[in-house]
Formats: sequence, C-alpha cells, structure tokens
Amino acid sequence: MKKFRKVLDGLTTSSPVNPGGSPACGSAAGTPSAAPTPRELEIQETLMSEHFQICKTVRHGFPYQPTALAFDPVQKILAIGTRSGGVRLLGRPGVDCHCQHESGAAVLQLQFLINEGALVTACADDTLHLWNLRQRRPAILHSLKFNRERITFCHLPFQSKWLYVGTERGNTHIVNIESFVLSGYVIMWNKAIELSTKTHPGPVVHLSDSPKDEGKLLIGFESGTIVMWDLRVKRADFRIYYDEAIHSVSWHHEGRQFMCSHSDGSLSMWNLRNTAKPFQVTFPHGKTQRDGRKESCKPILKVEYKTSRNSEAFVIFSGGLSYDKAGRRPTLTIMHGKAITVLEMDYPIVDFMVLCDTPYLNEVQEPYAVVVLLEKDFVVVDLTQSNFPIFENPYPMDVHESPVTCTAYFADCPPDIIPVLYSIGAKHKKTGYSHKEWPVSGGTWTVGSQTYPEIIVTGHADGSIKFWDATAITLQMLYKLKTSKVFENPKSGDVGRSGELVEEDPYAVQMISWCPQSRIFCVVGISAHVILYRFSKHDANTTITSLEVRLQCEMEDVISPSDTENTPCYSDPSGLSPQPQPPSPRSNTPDSARDSIPCLKVKDRMIRMPPGYQAELVVQLLWIDGEPPQQITSLDLNSAYGLLAVGNCNGLAVVDYLQKTILLCMNTLELYGSADPFQRLTRSPRKNRQSTSGLTELSDNQVSLDLERSKSPTSESRENSFSRSRSSSVSSIDRETKEAVTTLQFMESYGRKSDPLPTPCLWVGTSLGLVLIIPMSIPMDEQERQEDPVTVVPTGTVLMLKGSILRFSFLDFGGALIHSPYEVWRDQQAPGDPDRPRKRKLVNFSPSSSQEASGDCHLAVVCSEKQAKVFLMPTQACLYVHNITESSFVLRADVVSVCNSVCLACFCANGHIMTLSLPSLRPLLDVNYLPLTDMRIARTFCFTNGGQALYLCSPTEIQRITYSQEMCDNLQEMLGELFTPIETPEAQNRGFLKGFFGGNAQTFDREELFGEASAGKGSRSLAQHIPGQGGMEGMKAAAGGVVGELARARIALDERGQRLGELEERTALMMSSAETFSKHAHEMMLKCKDKKWYQF
Repeated sequence: MKKFRKVLDGLTTSSPVNPGGSPACGSAAGTPSAAPTPRELEIQETLMSEHFQICKTVRHGFPYQPTALAFDPVQKILAIGTRSGGVRLLGRPGVDCHCQHESGAAVLQLQFLINEGALVTACADDTLHLWNLRQRRPAILHSLKFNRERITFCHLPFQSKWLYVGTERGNTHIVNIESFVLSGYVIMWNKAIELSTKTHPGPVVHLSDSPKDEGKLLIGFESGTIVMWDLRVKRADFRIYYDEAIHSVSWHHEGRQFMCSHSDGSLSMWNLRNTAKPFQVTFPHGKTQRDGRKESCKPILKVEYKTSRNSEAFVIFSGGLSYDKAGRRPTLTIMHGKAITVLEMDYPIVDFMVLCDTPYLNEVQEPYAVVVLLEKDFVVVDLTQSNFPIFENPYPMDVHESPVTCTAYFADCPPDIIPVLYSIGAKHKKTGYSHKEWPVSGGTWTVGSQTYPEIIVTGHADGSIKFWDATAITLQMLYKLKTSKVFENPKSGDVGRSGELVEEDPYAVQMISWCPQSRIFCVVGISAHVILYRFSKHDANTTITSLEVRLQCEMEDVISPSDTENTPCYSDPSGLSPQPQPPSPRSNTPDSARDSIPCLKVKDRMIRMPPGYQAELVVQLLWIDGEPPQQITSLDLNSAYGLLAVGNCNGLAVVDYLQKTILLCMNTLELYGSADPFQRLTRSPRKNRQSTSGLTELSDNQVSLDLERSKSPTSESRENSFSRSRSSSVSSIDRETKEAVTTLQFMESYGRKSDPLPTPCLWVGTSLGLVLIIPMSIPMDEQERQEDPVTVVPTGTVLMLKGSILRFSFLDFGGALIHSPYEVWRDQQAPGDPDRPRKRKLVNFSPSSSQEASGDCHLAVVCSEKQAKVFLMPTQACLYVHNITESSFVLRADVVSVCNSVCLACFCANGHIMTLSLPSLRPLLDVNYLPLTDMRIARTFCFTNGGQALYLCSPTEIQRITYSQEMCDNLQEMLGELFTPIETPEAQNRGFLKGFFGGNAQTFDREELFGEASAGKGSRSLAQHIPGQGGMEGMKAAAGGVVGELARARIALDERGQRLGELEERTALMMSSAETFSKHAHEMMLKCKDKKWYQF
C-alpha cells in the first residue's frame, strides 16, 4: 500500500509505508499520523540544474606508485608518471597539473619536446601519446598503438621531430612527432648485431645519439651488447659484447667516450678509439676480498656522467651497494673527482635526473641539482654546495607521511585563522635546507579573483593532525598537532588491554570536529577516546583533565514490528549522570577494577604546552566485563553551550567541558523512554570482540557493495565496511542489529511540540533511522554557567526515516541556513587583568527578518542513507520527503551553500553525486562520478561550501572537485600556465677547428633520411595511429560559430606574422651577405684590373 502526500510546491512525491507499519514520518510516539496542513511557505528557491556541474579541480600530494621522471631544462617543468597511468606536471608553486591516460596503463617513460610545450608518454600497453602542454588542461594530440612489439625505451634528440623507439624484440623504430606515424626506416636487431652471433641480444634498454655526430645512434641491448649505428649508411660502426647486462649508458659531452652501468654493480668506461675492451672498470662500492676477488654488489640501475668547467666531472648513480650489508637503505652515490658521497634515502629509488644548465648534449653540462624520485617521496639535491643539501620542497608531498585516516574541509573560514596557524607552525619548521631557489620554477600562476580562505584538516594513523591552507586551489602546510603527546608512552613488553584492542596505531584519528570561530578542536581516536583542544598564542603549564565514561549496552536490540503498542525496556545506565535514573535490574552489579580501565593512560602530571592547540580534556570509554569499548561513531561540539556529545553503538554521553563533568550517560534504549517505536527483546551480552586492525589500511581494492550490505553492523568496525543499518524497516523478528548513535548536533530548536520558544537541544540520529530531540537547560549567566549544573532530560520525541541518519541542518522561513551558536575565541592563556577577567562572548544566529511574521518556527532538514525529509518545527510535520536511492545508500551528506543559496549534497556508495534543492528536495544534479567506490574514498569524502568537495583518491593524494557550474567556468582562470614563451638558448660557438674536425653533425638532415620520400611508409600493421581529442581536428570540430572563427583567424594571423618575421630576417641576412660579396668582388676587381692573364 502506498500513501501519497501532496507537498507545498505543487509537486507530488510518493512516501511508501512499510508493511511492518513503520511510518514515513511519525509523531512523538512513532505512530502514523496525517501531516497537519502547515502555514504557507513563501520560499523562493533560486538554485536550478544549470548551476551544477561536476569537474575535477586539482590534485595534491605525492603521485601514487611513481614509475618515470622527465624534466624540460628550458621551461623548467617536471613530469612524473605513475603505475595507474597518471602524469603529474609540476612547475613553480601553484603550477601543478594532473593528467590521466584513459587506459590506466602504467607510464614507462616520459620525454619532453624541450621548449615546445609538448610531452611524449610511453605506456605499458605499448602506446605512445603526445600531450599538448600549451593549454591549462593538457590534452592528448596523437596516440600511436604498437600491435606486434612491446616498447622498452624511447629517445627524442633535442630540437628533433623524430623519436627513436626501442622494443622488446631488439628493433628500433622511428616515429615522426608531428604526424605521429612510423617512418619506413627501421633498425632490425639482426642487422645491428653480427651475423655470426647465435643469441638474441635482448630488449633495447638504451638509445642515444652521439654528442659528436647526430648521425650516429648508440643502441644498448640488455644482454650487454652495444652497437653504434651509422644512420646514413645504415650499418654498424662498431659493436661491443660485454659479459654483464647493461642498465644504462651516459655520454661524455665531447662524444669520445661513454659510461655504462651493469648488473654486477660495476661501471665501465669506453673510448670510441678502442672499443675492444673498456679502458676502465670500477666497482664503486665493491671491496676487494682476501682472495683478490671483488665482493658481489647489487646492480647499478642508472648512471649519469656530467662535466663541469670549473671542477671535475660528476658521476651520479643509484644502487651498487654490496649484498653483505643487509638492511641498508637505498642510496644515491655522487662521485666528484676522488670524493664519494653516499646519500641514504628513506624509500627505494624509482628514477633520478641530473639538472644541467644547457639543453645541448655536446656542451659542458654544468650540473646544478639532482631530482630523485622515490617510491613515496620526491627529493632535489643541490650539487653546487659541497655538503649536497636538499632543497625545501614547496609542494605538499608529505600528505601521506603517516597514512591519512580522515579528512575535513572548511571553506570560507575566518580570515585571521590562516595567518595565526601559519605563524605557530612556522616555528617548528626543519632547517638545513639549501638556500638557493627551488629549481623547478617553470610556468606562471596568479591568485584568481574569486578566492576565500579554505582549510583542509587531515587526521593520520599515528595520531597526528595536519592543518593545510587550501586557498586558491593550492595546498600549503600550516600547522601540525600530535595527539599522542597527551598520553603516556606504553612501556615495552607491557602491552596491556589497549594492545588487545588495537595492535597498531592506538592513536589513529577517526573523526575531527572543529569550530573555526571559537578555535576549539576535538579529535576522536580509534582507542575510544576524545581529546578537546583550545587554541592559544602563549605557552602554558597545565594538567589535562581526564573523564572516564562507561557506555554499556547489555540489551541485544532485537526488533519486531509493532503497530499498536510500544513496550519500553530499561537497561543499566552504567555511567555518571546528575539526573535520577529509572531502576535497573543490573544496576547493583559491582564493577571490577580490573575491567574499568581505559585503553590509554593520560599524562597526570603538569605538562608544558607550546603555543598552538593545547589539550584541555580527554574523555575515554572504559573496558567493561573484559570487553573493549566500542569505537565512537558520532561527535558534536558546541562552544556556546560548552558541551560535547559522544555516541557509539551502545549509547550516548554528554560532557560539560567547562565544568569537566559528565551530564548524561545512557544506552540508546533509555533515550526513548516510553516512545520506543520498536519492541526490544533482552538477551545476554554479546561476547564478540571488535576488529579494529583495518582502520589505517588504505586498501585500493574495490568494495563489493552487495557483500557489504549483507554484513551485520556488529560484525566489523564501522571504518572497515559499509556496515551501518541499511533501513529502518525490519520484516523479520530474527533480524538483529545494535542501534548505534550515528550523528549528533547541538542546535537552538524545539524539544517538544508544545514548546513556545526554541531552546538549546541535542539532535540525535541513530542507525535505525530514528531521530531523538533532547532539550537542555543551560544557565545563561556566565558565573552561573561555571557553577550551576546543566540539565539534560530526554523527552522521547521521535522522528523516523529509512536508513541510518547521516546529517541534520536547519533553515529559517526565508530558506537561509541557521548556524549553530558559538563562542568568540579568546586566549585563555594570555596575560590579563585579574580584576577584570575577559567574559565569554556568544554569537547566536537569530532567524532572518523574512520570517518575523512566522514567529520562531524553523525547518529541520534530516538526511539518512536512503531518504531526506524536511520537518516543520515545532509541529514536527513532514513537509517534504525524497527517496534518494533504492539500490544503494548515501555515504556522506551535507547542507552546503552554493551561489548564495543552500542545497543538500549527497555522495552515494555507487559513486553518484547528487544535489537536492532546499526545502523542497527537488533533484538538481545526479552524476555517476565514480563507477565504484572503495573504502578510502568512502571514509575521506567530504563536501564544503562554495560547491567544493574532496576525497583521498589514492593513499598519497587528495583530489579536489567542484559541483558548481560557476567554479567550473572560472577554473581556467584559477589554474596555472604550464608553458611560457621562452627563447631557446643559443648553442655555444664551437670554433673553427672543432667545427672542422669535430664531425659533420650540423649537416645531418633527419628529414631527408627518415622522411617518406626516402624511407617509405612504415608498416600499418605494426602501429596504429589514433587521433587525440586534444588535436587540431577535435579543436576545429568543437570550435563553432563566430568565436571559433575568430580564434582560428587569430591563430592563422599569428602564424602568418611569425612566418613573415622569419622571412624578413632571412631577407635581411641575404642582403647583408650580398653586400659583403659585392664589396669583396669590387675590391678583387680593382686589385686585378691591371694584371695580365699570365700574372694570375
């Protein structure tokens, strides 16, 4: 049976009533009732579907699982490729761009077209891609898919349009970068090696042209074979057969010798005059043993040989350590003359590059820095100083310093909070960095016109909290807080009961609650503890107050549908509460001192706290009857009330943090009183131990939602699975579930229908879709507030929805958001006049003037995993209802401000992002943003004002997105420019003798050699050309109308003007040359005018 409720805006929405009798919206007792006709609402909703669009904005953090590295020495742009097909482009701070290959194939190699604003990527699916970097959002211009051969190495000479591609079969192909098609010129492996060779040389691992002669290509094969191939005559100049496998090759800039790194930890030097054997073989880290043999060493994976004018050459390599030293960290070795410096790294080295002053390989290189890409970090070493210091990294590459376990996003913060946090955090910065400027300084970026203060807060597995300045799509570390300092260090060998609860990371952060206005900060940890911090600019010597709470539920909440009667059941309150409690059959059970202990021990001595956030109060849940406390599932804090509320699957506790007392400690059933809409049957306490080991495991595996939906909420931690109750409707008496407190909010509202005026209330949402409103009596006078008790009396007011409750919010009759009251921040540690103490200043948001005629009534927006409802308070009439999803469930919901209005934003487990208008709950946006959701995204996804959101897209990266059309339109203005027009440095004058005797590299014409006219067309079956969406073809098709025509005309004019300029320069040179020739000819004529023929 279905009932249809006609809502006020004329729309018709269905609100199903379950067969079991659970009403769509209920009265205080939870029984069905017809909604009273509310007074007419005159709320003009301004948000339309056109105001919304999903778009990724920027990605912060370290590229997850990096694989490749490249650098443009002229543009000074750095590129990092990843295993998942991502490419990260970095320039000066603010220039940070993420690109993604649609295939998701790992990036094997990156090659910049130096100073051309383009990048070639070679991927594991044997596809080459050409990216256009001359636009703020790079796009693929061309792709070339190899069908029969696997790509192993690529090389693009400077100022060349021909890319050399080595393959696993040992062949070398040549690709035209402009057209992205194969040349008919191919160097086959069997032609490169001698015919008498019986074995295959292996894959191509190195390609490079000789600095002395660009017509000579050095090919390195994995087996140890090296071939110098003459491109003009199509034959090998020489061949080298070495016993050890080759990993890399590096030239001396003069082109007369080169260096190879090998799998046995050796470096071999070769001279082109004598290639029969290396003229030098060294084992940099291999010592000679007693029997005269060198000790075995690990492979040297890469070597770079760079020369310098004013000092000896640099030889820089990774690996090569001896095997006997187990446990040594990965190293980068810098050999400068006879000095050898070994730099130990925290993580394995993926790749490194030496940054040099010149892009020309045949000039003295003058290295000035080394970029080292590690598995989980990114380091730049200064080579210009003898102690080789590292540069201070301006990018937020340490987001994952400890695994991120939760996030919070605050937009439009008070403007003074960011400078204050930065000034405190700057005092704890590390020192010893290089004093030179960060060398990756390419691109341009300016702060956009539409900026407002934004802060991202991340909680970590080690208990640390990081505050980040996220203003204007950048990310900069402000302040770091370590919550573990509140507790005593556990003694070695004395694991205690906390070890049974959490084997690793006992301080891991689960939830964050922050009031930027009052600067009060609350942290929930995995060991069932809550820490309350106050901010101060001054240090303090103080003790931390510790409160212990017994939240016990000895009822097993078995629910059966009941249409006619509700049987109240009582259980042991098991806690301290100033209110009288109903008698309980188990209230006289003595508590064992052995069991009534918290998981962690708070420091009980006087502690000196530095400026910043200083711990004031710790609330801990206790072990009961040998069972660990259940993890905290909900938290709210209100600085105006001075109250803190904590809930878990057993019940609710309310703490007065001003008086440091526990006001309320009740299990969930007792909160209902006689208004319990379900019949609860008692059962013996469950003896399941809670699994908590998975909180900090940031799994990349996709979650099977069907499997997760079938699990019982008590079987696993809330953080480990989507394990909250999926619906409040229960059709079987055998179904069991504990009723957890899933969300809490302090607000000025109505606890009862009969209340004439709003009073401080605590709204409680549970996993069964029930909402309880608990009114509170709080003394208003400041002196009385410090001395008189706050009374909290559950009234039994119940509202009902389908699915676990996720979010509360409140609107006035003008449709504006009503914010919770707060206390204005005051520094309690600041020295002041003892005779005139600073008073608390409270800010309470009164309803807007548009609702004066409506009195103090307001609207309550309640969102659950399945549906959203809008209630009229205090009548509790359900005005609007919308079933958000039937097949999935909502993971995160927030009421946010967008375009000077408010909407309800939801993120579902099936990856959909939705927005609903308020108060009518009209669907405005529904986009399948993420096809599947894993636990990391589910745990870290959060919305904020201004149409923004973020989530942890990998264990090391934060992805920010926008669902606002306005921000999507302005995104181009906010992003940095990767390409800036810079003149290519001129090559040094080689001099007459060097130019005459140094080979004819300058006359080498690749076009004549590799072009279709001479080499023919490449094999169509070998490689398939795929035009990219970012190519000119796509641009021409997309650019329609007058704007597109104007843009094309402007481009054509620019190109024509450029060609005319070049023609003018060439004409001027020809005229100058002609004048010189005419002058010399005239002089010769005058000189020879009177000579006879025999005198010549």
